[in-house]
Amino acid sequence: MDHTHLELELEAILHASNDNIIVTDGNGIVLRAIKNSDEFYGESSESMIGRSVYELEQRNIFSPSVTVKVLEQRQEVQLMQKTAVGKTIMAKGIPVFDREGNIVRVISLSHDLTEIQKLKEDYEKLQSKVERYESEIEKLREQETAFGRLATNSPKMRKARETMRRVASSEATVLLSGESGVGKTIFARAIHQESGRHDGAFIEVNCGAIPASLAESEMFGYEPGAFTGASQRGKKGLIESADKGTLFLDEVGELSLEMQVKLLKVLQEKEITKIGSVKSTKVDFRLVAATNRDLKQLVEKGEFREDLFYRLHVVPVEIPPLRERKEDFPMLVDLFLTQFNQKYNKALRLHSETMAKCLSYHWPGNVRELENTIERLVIMSDQPVISPGLLSFHTETPDQPEQWPSLSLFEEGGKTLKEMIADVETQWLRQAEKKGLSTYQMAKTLGISQPTVVRRLQKIKTDSK
Repeated sequence: MDHTHLELELEAILHASNDNIIVTDGNGIVLRAIKNSDEFYGESSESMIGRSVYELEQRNIFSPSVTVKVLEQRQEVQLMQKTAVGKTIMAKGIPVFDREGNIVRVISLSHDLTEIQKLKEDYEKLQSKVERYESEIEKLREQETAFGRLATNSPKMRKARETMRRVASSEATVLLSGESGVGKTIFARAIHQESGRHDGAFIEVNCGAIPASLAESEMFGYEPGAFTGASQRGKKGLIESADKGTLFLDEVGELSLEMQVKLLKVLQEKEITKIGSVKSTKVDFRLVAATNRDLKQLVEKGEFREDLFYRLHVVPVEIPPLRERKEDFPMLVDLFLTQFNQKYNKALRLHSETMAKCLSYHWPGNVRELENTIERLVIMSDQPVISPGLLSFHTETPDQPEQWPSLSLFEEGGKTLKEMIADVETQWLRQAEKKGLSTYQMAKTLGISQPTVVRRLQKIKTDSK
């Protein structure tokens, strides 16, 4: 076969390929540029022939040049290119050696991935929107739950709630204290939602759950490759994530003294420095802290810095335990019972003795324990009324109120359950009336409507004539 036929055959093979093909000599001079070079690179095939790939790379016709990489590394190379016309190209370079091991040709095959890249970017944008919508839905759910649980009939809790409402719109640091399970996280979220930062992030950090060895990297973040095992992309710290939002430090009394020093500096300067970085970053966040420990006592023991304590102790709020606000008990039981009846598609209610035993219990785990208990009762009960036998705790505690009446009371007294409930209701209404409460105040205190109060007071007066 003569030279002319070989040329024609080679041209036909190259044109039949789905890829754009460029052939250079061992010095990177373009010998052939076949197919749609204009569409790929913004340069015609004819204008590229005879020019150096080093020059074409400098002019960003393609960047980086796969041929240059092949000449440098003396092996096959595959990489992503950006071209002068904005296309994303997957380029593969193949060296051709002579018998002495010298590169005499480099063949590069380029495939257009622009459409695929665009689809990927569109998908990522869609994912980002979905995540944002999910986040907004979650915020709405949290807001509904948080404010629902802030309802209270307890004077102590009303005082705490009022304090939080007054300071929510400010930038003051709030320190929530109370036993585990009283709902400190719920109140922290409520403060965030009623603040001017409600559109920002609410970043919750459980200081007691982060290992000391990871505390600094988790809180402050790190630069790429800052230490062995570090992500090559680096990591944003939790404090920086709270920028323009609220940082909630739960169990702040568990912080090590070393981390207390670093946190104090952040609160003073409103700047953080990532591990492995020499630059500081400004952060703008509102701080809410919580603890179930006596920080003053920790300060006296030398386990908590006094200067940090006063930084946190700007607006202290004590959240009372459930045993000190039994007025809220029926409301909370109703809230959780409704919640879990809906979740498990049931319509259960508590037996009066079940409620009585719950009221007698001291609830060391507070609202969290009550919530978990109600969920377990709903799951375990196979009857429409939840019996006291399903309770897993005993009520013989020092602060137990007077014993619940036995069934013998009905036998000896000759009254029905309905009549006895009416007697109890009458006693509460008369007590409220003696205190001089208005019918509206009675309704709010007893958790019933004002027209119901009026009707029942009228009935009491009629029955007593």
